[in-house]
Amino acid sequence: MAAVAVHLPLLLMKLPLKSYDTNFHIFFASHYVHHWFDPWNTKWYAGFSQATYPPLPQQWVAIFSHIFGLDLAYMAVQLISILLLVVGVYRFALLWVSPRAASFAALASVFVGTEAFLVYNAGQLGTTSAAPIYLNALPFLYEWIRHGRGSALLKALVLFATAAAAHHATLLFGSFFFALPVVALAFVDRREGDAASTGSILVRTGTIVALVGAAVAIVILPFWIALIHYPVTQAPIPHPSRANYILTPIYGLNYFVVPYGALILALPFIFLRGASTTRLRPLFFGFWVAFLIGLGGTTPVGRILLGRAFEVLTMERFTYWASLLALPFVGLLAVEVIDRFRMKGAATLAVLAAYTCAMAVGWTTYHPADAEDIKVDSVAQWLNRDGHDRYSYITLGFGNKISRLAMETNAPSEDGEWNSGRLLPELTKYGAGMLTASKYFGENGLDALRAMLNHADHYGLKWVIVRDSYYDPLLVFAGWRPVDRLEDNTIIIWGKDGVPPFQPVNAPQMPPHWQGLMWGILPFGSSILAILVMLIPSRREEEVAEEDYPEKERLVPGRLAS
Repeated sequence: MAAVAVHLPLLLMKLPLKSYDTNFHIFFASHYVHHWFDPWNTKWYAGFSQATYPPLPQQWVAIFSHIFGLDLAYMAVQLISILLLVVGVYRFALLWVSPRAASFAALASVFVGTEAFLVYNAGQLGTTSAAPIYLNALPFLYEWIRHGRGSALLKALVLFATAAAAHHATLLFGSFFFALPVVALAFVDRREGDAASTGSILVRTGTIVALVGAAVAIVILPFWIALIHYPVTQAPIPHPSRANYILTPIYGLNYFVVPYGALILALPFIFLRGASTTRLRPLFFGFWVAFLIGLGGTTPVGRILLGRAFEVLTMERFTYWASLLALPFVGLLAVEVIDRFRMKGAATLAVLAAYTCAMAVGWTTYHPADAEDIKVDSVAQWLNRDGHDRYSYITLGFGNKISRLAMETNAPSEDGEWNSGRLLPELTKYGAGMLTASKYFGENGLDALRAMLNHADHYGLKWVIVRDSYYDPLLVFAGWRPVDRLEDNTIIIWGKDGVPPFQPVNAPQMPPHWQGLMWGILPFGSSILAILVMLIPSRREEEVAEEDYPEKERLVPGRLAS
């Protein structure tokens, strides 16, 4: 109820549309609406494969779009993810803390700043969809390893595969931050209750690792094939989340202070409780590593542990995972604060939680992804008429609205927002992101733009749609001239004579038909299977009373740490 009360109005206001990646995910979903079994998309990069990104959240957006339309369908999927997070945090926290503390942890997940930051500022639907599924799978992982129950094995297997279909990075890195602490907890608890031998724990762990590995390999097989044949070898693209937050305080504010919010005040408690309680140490270790990596270039930990992946991944997802790992500790802290200070403690926690969520939501207004709300309707109409869509185009100064434009026009483009899916040498060579934002990548960005303009004839690139006069001299010297003006002369369309029409490329990275069938059946099918297996009744465990939890969980019995 709290999650619905807080987030449903914000989602109905479509606030995520102002975020960085929301339009990107909606663009992918729009392709699945029309081409469910064909991941090849010609609207970006002269053709690229959407099999380079796990499809599950976008496929659900595509399904719901037949009822709500694409924008509200995205909001519906995001709301479901938020609701699943509450359930997942409660189930995950129950592994570590008492039911009462787990309830407070679940309530805190409604207001946690990193969730609001990813939903309303970053727009990372894949991350916010996969993490809740993963959290819901972890208790079944523990139940299988600890007690060897077959139903738990089945549920864990299906949920892990579904999480991978939502976002591959969450499964790969979550295995270290989330799954390893749970496995360690099973070893710590092996002599309690139904005792289990070390050998049986190891065998069950090896069994589920092998089965999950096989399931994930099959469910998103086209993704692995694309990654193996066409690995991400392009020049690294700078991202502010990898900066040193001390030397660049604005990035520290954006990627540390705003996402964590009042959770920063709980850090001393997390360190003291995690270090002093044996049973909580695996959880604390997972939190600590994710926390350090989430600091980007502030420490060398991320670069050392991730290697080349540090230059590819963005670090806000690690901050998100660290905050989820911290929530069981937050539940413990809430219990102690309320037990000691009663109504004053509860009111203080409520104010801090509301502040944390509100700050992360409001940060989109104070620090917007786009400088202004760009309307692309007139541009799409221009491209769709008089045969203009026989040629390809790029934009300059449109920010992440290029995804919205691509949905509304039939014309192809050499630009796009999915950097890991592009293979054009003009884009991968220079270490720059979107062509539409070339100037923000300095010399590298302008070199990439020049290279693309020089090879316009090769790609059928006839139109450059400009909202920023900064690029006018470069276009003039490259042989382009203005041909039309839109939106009261704020948008200038430049053209080049003698460019042949765009021809679809029969690229080697185009997925064969059998991969398209797998892509349309297995990821979405895994989510349907997950819903069905969760209906299988689990063995009802006796609830553990609050007083049954060992007193050693407290630093000082009955008191907060001073």
